[in-house]
Amino acid sequence: MQVTKDYNENEVVLSVEGRIDSGSVGLLQSEILNAFSDSNMLVLDFGDVEYISSAGLRALLIGQKTAMSKKGYMKVLHVNEEVRNVFTITGFMDVLQIVD
Repeated sequence: MQVTKDYNENEVVLSVEGRIDSGSVGLLQSEILNAFSDSNMLVLDFGDVEYISSAGLRALLIGQKTAMSKKGYMKVLHVNEEVRNVFTITGFMDVLQIVD
């Protein structure tokens, strides 16, 4: 998995590529928390995410809770069908702000 950091006005944009699983989730979680030290507005571009495991879901939940505590937001963009199905089955569609 690779994560690229960029800025769009006051938002931090993290473009994520590859598989989010127990072997790579540490990087994602670290990047999410670091992004919230720069801004309270985070956008995750999942256009190139192939798979997400329960470990990845936990990192997203931590990110969402961090956004709420900072009175900001975390948006997830470009979610493919497979990852969207995982979000639907686990109830994360109701927890995360998913933007098409």
